Amino acid sequence: MTQRNPQVHQDVLHVLDEVLSLGGRARSFSAQTPLLGAIPELDSMAVVSLLTAFEEQLGVAVDDDEVDGNIFATVGSLVDFVQGKLHA
Repeated sequence: MTQRNPQVHQDVLHVLDEVLSLGGRARSFSAQTPLLGAIPELDSMAVVSLLTAFEEQLGVAVDDDEVDGNIFATVGSLVDFVQGKLHA
Protein backbone atom coordinates (compact mmCIF):
# COMPACT_ATOMS: atom_id res chain seq x y z
CA MET A 1 0.00 0.00 0.00
CA THR A 2 1.24 3.48 -0.81
CA GLN A 3 1.35 6.11 1.86
CA ARG A 4 -1.91 7.99 2.25
CA ASN A 5 -1.93 11.56 1.02
CA PRO A 6 -3.25 13.79 3.85
CA GLN A 7 -4.99 16.06 1.32
CA VAL A 8 -6.86 13.13 -0.23
CA HIS A 9 -7.86 12.02 3.28
CA GLN A 10 -9.24 15.50 4.01
CA ASP A 11 -11.02 15.64 0.63
CA VAL A 12 -12.68 12.28 1.29
CA LEU A 13 -13.79 13.40 4.76
CA HIS A 14 -15.21 16.60 3.27
CA VAL A 15 -17.20 14.67 0.65
CA LEU A 16 -18.44 12.17 3.27
CA ASP A 17 -19.56 15.00 5.55
CA GLU A 18 -21.25 16.90 2.74
CA VAL A 19 -23.00 14.01 0.96
CA LEU A 20 -24.11 12.21 4.12
CA SER A 21 -25.09 15.48 5.90
CA LEU A 22 -23.00 14.55 8.94
CA GLY A 23 -22.80 18.12 10.25
CA GLY A 24 -19.04 18.04 10.74
CA ARG A 25 -18.86 14.57 12.34
CA ALA A 26 -16.56 13.30 9.58
CA ARG A 27 -13.78 15.64 10.73
CA SER A 28 -13.18 13.32 13.69
CA PHE A 29 -12.96 10.17 11.54
CA SER A 30 -9.63 8.35 11.42
CA ALA A 31 -8.45 5.87 8.79
CA GLN A 32 -9.75 3.06 11.04
CA THR A 33 -13.28 4.48 11.36
CA PRO A 34 -15.75 1.89 10.03
CA LEU A 35 -18.20 3.13 7.41
CA LEU A 36 -20.55 0.62 5.77
CA GLY A 37 -22.81 -0.82 8.46
CA ALA A 38 -21.52 1.61 11.09
CA ILE A 39 -22.88 4.92 9.80
CA PRO A 40 -26.67 4.81 9.34
CA GLU A 41 -26.54 7.57 6.72
CA LEU A 42 -24.37 5.38 4.46
CA ASP A 43 -26.90 3.26 2.59
CA SER A 44 -26.89 2.04 -1.01
CA MET A 45 -28.23 5.34 -2.36
CA ALA A 46 -25.59 7.25 -0.39
CA VAL A 47 -22.87 5.07 -1.95
CA VAL A 48 -24.05 6.16 -5.41
CA SER A 49 -24.15 9.80 -4.28
CA LEU A 50 -20.64 9.54 -2.84
CA LEU A 51 -19.24 8.05 -6.04
CA THR A 52 -20.90 10.82 -8.06
CA ALA A 53 -19.47 13.46 -5.71
CA PHE A 54 -15.97 11.97 -6.00
CA GLU A 55 -16.30 12.11 -9.78
CA GLU A 56 -17.56 15.70 -9.79
CA GLN A 57 -15.40 17.20 -7.04
CA LEU A 58 -12.17 15.23 -7.35
CA GLY A 59 -12.23 14.14 -10.99
CA VAL A 60 -12.23 10.45 -10.08
CA ALA A 61 -13.74 8.15 -12.73
CA VAL A 62 -15.27 4.99 -11.24
CA ASP A 63 -16.57 2.06 -13.27
CA ASP A 64 -19.53 0.10 -11.87
CA ASP A 65 -17.51 -3.15 -11.82
CA GLU A 66 -14.90 -1.55 -9.53
CA VAL A 67 -17.33 -0.93 -6.69
CA ASP A 68 -17.74 -3.39 -3.86
CA GLY A 69 -18.35 -3.22 -0.13
CA ASN A 70 -14.65 -3.48 0.73
CA ILE A 71 -14.08 0.03 -0.62
CA PHE A 72 -16.50 1.40 1.97
CA ALA A 73 -15.32 -0.77 4.89
CA THR A 74 -13.33 2.01 6.59
CA VAL A 75 -12.31 5.59 5.93
CA GLY A 76 -8.83 4.27 5.13
CA SER A 77 -10.07 1.81 2.50
CA LEU A 78 -12.11 4.58 0.88
CA VAL A 79 -9.16 7.00 0.92
CA ASP A 80 -6.91 4.29 -0.58
CA PHE A 81 -9.45 3.69 -3.36
CA VAL A 82 -9.84 7.40 -4.19
CA GLN A 83 -6.08 7.98 -4.02
CA GLY A 84 -5.51 5.03 -6.36
CA LYS A 85 -8.04 6.44 -8.83
CA LEU A 86 -6.40 9.87 -8.70
CA HIS A 87 -3.05 8.36 -9.62
CA ALA A 88 -4.35 5.92 -12.23
